[in-house]
Amino acid sequence: VQLQASGGGLVQAGGSLRLSCAASGCISSRYAVGWLRQAPGKEREWVGTINWSGSSTIYADSVKGRFTISRDNSKNTVYLQMNSLKPEDTAVYYCAAKNAGQYIGYDYDYWGQGTLVTVSS
Repeated sequence: VQLQASGGGLVQAGGSLRLSCAASGCISSRYAVGWLRQAPGKEREWVGTINWSGSSTIYADSVKGRFTISRDNSKNTVYLQMNSLKPEDTAVYYCAAKNAGQYIGYDYDYWGQGTLVTVSS
């Protein structure tokens, strides 16, 4: 499985972006997918995760109510919709897949290359 994250860019505070994570292999029936981010000079932070079917999502408190993860298994793609963006959301965002129904953590099996999100004040 290879993951390709895209959709990052520059946005003003209060704006929205949607990130995509496209998988080269089939991830629909076996993999939970998470989003993580790393801001300059900071450690990687777990953002949220979606289970293999898309029926369950879990979010970090820092993004709860603003970010939404969804997936389209027919397209092998997972999305991160980010609304009400804040300057502190500036980071490189990574998607990652775990061979599990659902997963919270940092020990993923596969990682995407990351996409930069910059939120200006």
